[in-house]
Order: sequence, then structure tokens, then C-alpha cells
Amino acid sequence: MGTDTYTLGIALFAAIGTFLFGFDTGIATTTIAHPSWINYMDHPSKALTGAVVAVYIAGEAGGAITQTFIGDRLGRVRFMQMMCIIVTIGTAVQTAAVNMGMFLAGRVLAGYAVGGLVGTVPIYLSEISAPHQRGLIGGLSGVGISFGTMASNWVGMACSYAPYGPTQWRLPLGIQIPWGIILFIGLSTFMPDSPRQLIRKGKVDKARIEFIKIRRDLHSTEAQEEFALMHKIIEYEMEREIKSYKEIFKLFRRRALVSIAVQTMTSLTGVNVIQYYQTILYKSLGIAPKTILALAGVYGTMAFLSNAITTKYMTDQWGRRKMILTGLAGIIVIEIYASIMQLKFQNSHKSVGKGFAVLGIYLFVVCYCQCCLFSANRDQKLTRKADGMLNSTTWLYGAEVLPIALRSKVMGLAAASHFIVNVGITEAGPSAFATIKQNYYYVFVGCTLFFLVVAYFYFPETKNRTLEQIAEAFGDKAVTLTEREMMQEHTVFEAKAVAEHFEEVENVDKKV
Repeated sequence: MGTDTYTLGIALFAAIGTFLFGFDTGIATTTIAHPSWINYMDHPSKALTGAVVAVYIAGEAGGAITQTFIGDRLGRVRFMQMMCIIVTIGTAVQTAAVNMGMFLAGRVLAGYAVGGLVGTVPIYLSEISAPHQRGLIGGLSGVGISFGTMASNWVGMACSYAPYGPTQWRLPLGIQIPWGIILFIGLSTFMPDSPRQLIRKGKVDKARIEFIKIRRDLHSTEAQEEFALMHKIIEYEMEREIKSYKEIFKLFRRRALVSIAVQTMTSLTGVNVIQYYQTILYKSLGIAPKTILALAGVYGTMAFLSNAITTKYMTDQWGRRKMILTGLAGIIVIEIYASIMQLKFQNSHKSVGKGFAVLGIYLFVVCYCQCCLFSANRDQKLTRKADGMLNSTTWLYGAEVLPIALRSKVMGLAAASHFIVNVGITEAGPSAFATIKQNYYYVFVGCTLFFLVVAYFYFPETKNRTLEQIAEAFGDKAVTLTEREMMQEHTVFEAKAVAEHFEEVENVDKKV
């Protein structure tokens, strides 16, 4: 089985973690809208209903921060296994909830777990993928998010047709339970550990075995050279031990700031506000409630398809930098268009004009997912708080620009900063739309323009480079191999090959 098929299978399995993020975040939207849930929970106040999302975001931030402290200590696989256990407990508690307190407890636990998973999965995928296909493999984490969001939209709509009662909301919640268990089993059996993380722990022989298993596309000499260089660079980085965030920003300021900036800009493009409050536009057009849910489902489907197409055909071929720059520029134009259309046709009786207004929303999601970013869809009728989600480009880029010693620490910090910024701008949404209305879009036009300038001058291209070679793009020291080191690595590879050959012969003899 070639590396493409093998690594692709691993990536698809790992994307279960981000699928849970998309599904669990999205399904709350339809859950708290069902009259059966409202009655069962004894008609919770608006504050309690808002807490369904607020505590989830708090949990996500907690999971992201936990990643910064113990993600490296446990390793990628062990940390994800721990999160699988927690998310399974959280989703089970939500499904079985008999009161509001129990339901909120489940939301906190699930949010905590997916907050850790959504930052770790792209790191893991970036570390096991080949340079020429890292956009595809790493990008599947974003595809998992968008697929989870799309699924939650359609499942929520379908269950609205179920007979009145707890089934309307317990069934969608229960669908989440098996996925954490399935991912845990995969992590415990056939999914490889990160060779780079193993090197950091001093397990060089095991790292070499995992590397050979993952990089089956390389010839022996190529594998020797790439592993040796990876080994040497990681050892070089370990000599400069980072003990505090002060040292991180002193030694790797640009790389850390780029990782954080690429996460923060996703919220400040206004994607969350545009999507969370799109139902305001739909309602002003006189669209029926169930049709609004259908439009949301179509929106989620377009997001998933655009994200999947981008991951397959653009991320590696076109490059991260071009995608981000093109996406940000496109977002600016489309947001201006959407604002004008909403101003002219929001309360109009002209059906064609209303169609152009809706088109602005759909153009936005296609541009956002294909060239730059992705975020989950929400229904403002149901909740005013939500958590943004990013596509393949931003999660991948934010992970791959960092040295291995900093990936968990800085990615956790970047994810937490995203959650915090997202809460602020979505909280301001209702008041902003009530006062400045569609002009709120121009706030995000300004923010997007700012990040377009930042990206143009400070975001380097990373496609087709190994994670270690990316250091050169930021002006860090380029570590190279001597002829002697190459010979040593060649000797080790040959010894491993001979040992594996005799082990296979011995196994055959035992069977005979």
C-alpha cells in the first residue's frame, strides 16, 4: 500500500476528532430550538439557553490551554486518546441529561475535549505527512470540521420532523457518542505516532520505524537523508530549550505571531457574524422557518464541498500564501457587495433583488472555504454565541510554521485567542445590527484589509517544504547534513533492513 493511500487513511481517521468539533458545536443550534427540549428543560431562561454555547466555548478554551501544558508531555497520540475519553463522557452526559445542570456539564466536558482535539489533530497530521501532500493530509482536519457542521445541519433539520418528544433532540446528540470510541480504538491500534515527537523523547529507533512506515514513497537513500536531516534539526532545536513564553517570543517571535495571527484573523473577517446572523436576512425576506433550516443546510453543504475541493486540488498545488491572500481580497469585495445588497433589498418585495442578497451570503462561504478560511454556520434565532471553526489552510498553516518544540504550546494559545476574540465579536452582533445594521460589515472589511497587508508582508510560503525546512523561510538557521552523518544514517538504515529481514524469516519458520 503506497504512502498516499496509507497516510490518507490515517488522516481520514484522525479527522474524526475535528468532525466531532463541527458536529457537537453545530447540533446545539437545532437542539435548543426544539419545543420538546425547551419543555423538558422546564423553559430555561435566555441566560441559561445562552449558557449552552457559552460553557461550550469556555470548555474549548480550557482544552486549548491544557494542550499548551501537557500536549508535548503526553505526545500527540496519548493526548488525543485522553480527549477521546472525555468527549465520549461529555456527549453521553448531554444525551442522557435529565435537567439543565446535567446538560451544561456535558457541554463543558465535550467542549473541553474538542478544544484539545481541534488543535492537536492538524499538528499530528502535519507531522506525519510528506511535504508534497501536507496540504491534502493536514487539510483533512478542516474538512472534518466542515463535514461535521454540514451533518449537524441536516440531522437537526431531519429530526425536527420526528414525533414530538425527547427523540427530537436526544437522537442527534446520541449520534456523537460512538465517534470518540472509534477514534480511541484507531489511536490504540494502527495509527502511527509522530516520528518527530518520538525523536524529541529520545526514541530515535522507534521514530525511524514509524517514519519508514509512513514515508513508503521514498527510496532508501531519500528516506535516509530526510530522516537524518529531520533528526539533526530537531536535536538542534532541543539544544535551545524553551522554558517560558517570554523566550518563545524572543527567539521565535515572527513564527509564533504568524501562527496566532492566522487564527485571530479568521474571527475578524466577520465570518462568524455573517453566518450566525444570516437568519436575520432570511426572515426579512419572508422565508418560512423550515425553509430557513434548509437554506442553512445548503450553506453547510456548500462549505463542505468548497473545503473538500480546496484541500484536494489547491492547498498543495497553489500554495498557502496565495490562497490566504486571494481569500482575504475576495472576502473584502464580497462583504461590500453583501452589505449593499442587504441595504437595498432586505425589506424589499423584489424577489430578484432578494435572490441577489442571498447570493452574497453564498458567495462569501465559497470564497472563504476555497481560498482562505472556514467557519461553522449558526442560526441566530437559536443562539447568539458560537464558536468559529477554521478550514484546512489556517489550521494547517498555523501548525506547520512552528518549530516542533513550540507546536502544542503556541497552537493551544492561538486556538484560545481565537475562541476569546470570537466570543467578543459575536456578542457584539445583536447590538451592532440593531444600531449600525449592515454597516457592521464594514468593520470587518477594515479588519480583513489589515490582515491582508500583514499576510502580504509577513506570511511566507510553506508548500513542498519539510517542516524543518520551513525554518529557512523565517530566517532561522538552516541545518545541513555532513557526508559523515549521511554515511552513519545509511549504516543504521541498512542494519534495520537486515534485522527486519531476519525477523520476517524467523516468523515464517515458526509458522512452518
